[in-house]
Amino acid sequence: MDSTLPQNRRAFLRQVSLMSAALLASRIALASGKDDPVILFTSGWQDVNIGDIAHTPGLIALLKQRLPKARLILWKRSRSEKVETMLHHYYPDVLIIHGNVVDNVPASEAVKQAFREADFFLHGSGPMVVALDYLEAWHAQTNKPFGLFGVTIQNSYPRLKTLLSQASLIFTRETASIEALRKAGLSGSHIAFAPDATFALTIRDDTNANAFLAANDLKLRQFICAIPRLRVTPYYRISANSGWSEAKIKEVNALNDTWKEADHAKLREAMIAWVRATGHKVLVCPEMTYQADLLDELLIDPLPADVKAKVVKHGYWLPDEAAAVYAQAHTVLSFECHSPIMAAVNGTPCFYLRQPQDTIKGQMYYDLGLGDWTFEIEQTTGRQITDRLMEVTTNYKAAQKNVQKALANVNSRYDKTFRILRETWL
Repeated sequence: MDSTLPQNRRAFLRQVSLMSAALLASRIALASGKDDPVILFTSGWQDVNIGDIAHTPGLIALLKQRLPKARLILWKRSRSEKVETMLHHYYPDVLIIHGNVVDNVPASEAVKQAFREADFFLHGSGPMVVALDYLEAWHAQTNKPFGLFGVTIQNSYPRLKTLLSQASLIFTRETASIEALRKAGLSGSHIAFAPDATFALTIRDDTNANAFLAANDLKLRQFICAIPRLRVTPYYRISANSGWSEAKIKEVNALNDTWKEADHAKLREAMIAWVRATGHKVLVCPEMTYQADLLDELLIDPLPADVKAKVVKHGYWLPDEAAAVYAQAHTVLSFECHSPIMAAVNGTPCFYLRQPQDTIKGQMYYDLGLGDWTFEIEQTTGRQITDRLMEVTTNYKAAQKNVQKALANVNSRYDKTFRILRETWL
């Protein structure tokens, strides 16, 4: 009798699981009239930043994993043949469309068709509600449900607040945004913390990564990565159409010049200690295009000769190659927010050197239990970063377990938000 109980229980659980799947399918069909709903989503704010690029394949992977029968249409904000070729390579079944809106009306036939076909519109991860005009057009033209996933919302100005009050879902990428929404008078069970979609990134270009690593004698877990950042991104250096005035350029340059040496000297201190303590190499690499031109000035040229001989440099790249390289690194130390995420997703310990100008998005690291590897740069010394790096080096298995714990926290948050999504929409 006792020996049959586990078998009966397993059969019962299988039956319940099948019934639950059938119930979910029926709810999808009830909501959208079909068992394969169409999700239109917007992402891809700019292609000069591998973090902004990574939001998109991360969200695609997450939607495919959690809603496998859904058909996905990406309304991509920016245009880049190289990035879109990469997306098509990994996700050939995802349709990519472009098009502006004018007075809440889509200007392209592809977007109009997507409005007709889609059952739900989702705004992807970003530093703000970047595609507010897209959301407004969707709401005005279709009156079908929409939501936001993993977005930082620091300021709910009147136009944005009006739109957010109509959203079915508001998932912010850190808890600080939830507090900002509460202060703006927006609350409810449809508001929750969903970490940046880059945490769901699965794409990796191991072929190019391995070729680069071999060519530069960078061995598995025997090199660290270092990523610089100026206090304010100098977009005038990236695009001639930035629209920046001479006064703004002067102001930003003055701020960046004030801090760039003080900030990066702290990272260089850790690089020097790593090389001299281990004899291993350092890879300096950019997260944004403009940083490729500053690697020497900020991280390499000031180094002593013995350390400089152990430094390798990489130019601007795409997130699939970066992720594949970070996967083999010992630790990633970055002033940018998304390289540490790409490292963590691939099991690599990561330090986020947080500058005060880099918005409230950094709160996500504390929310996920990575506070010990988050350094508020103005309150941090180079010695503190170095000591923590040496701790990771001494007890690397514990550091890897810390990464896995943070990822488990991420997945728990995703579980919760997709339950809300199903309850609210499906």
